Amino acid sequence: MSIIDFFMLDSDARAILRHLQIDPTLTAPDLAELTGLSTGKVTRRLEKLAADGVLLGQVSVIDWAALGYAVQVSLRVTLDKTVSRAFDDFLSAARLVPEVLEIQTFLGRVDVRLSLVARDLPHYQQIYREQVLTLPHIADIEALMTVAEIKSNRVLPL
Repeated sequence: MSIIDFFMLDSDARAILRHLQIDPTLTAPDLAELTGLSTGKVTRRLEKLAADGVLLGQVSVIDWAALGYAVQVSLRVTLDKTVSRAFDDFLSAARLVPEVLEIQTFLGRVDVRLSLVARDLPHYQQIYREQVLTLPHIADIEALMTVAEIKSNRVLPL
């Protein structure tokens, strides 16, 4: 689906997406009731939104602190770009660190951002020394520890 197609979504598709953003566990009958559409029409629309790549799936949001992972760190990594496979080698190795929850690449001074969790500061230091610092081709690294999460959602006004 192109960006132009996104803006061409009809009111039915927008209504379905609005409700799914709030509660992704809603079933087709639930959505039908909320939108005033038939269950069959909602089902067909969901299938089309999935086929068009608008709906990619459902996720569970886990409260890592509730599981004992109280420390969240964002690592901004600059790679040694004189090495031709620096990105590929780094990303392959970073994927293997279990505590790394997210990997993003960027254009600019910072090449990669790793989001990771740890149980406490000693656990973070262990991860950092034994796993992060051994990742290949790091030229520079900056750690930003999360103090508070003010806003975190992916809801768009539809």
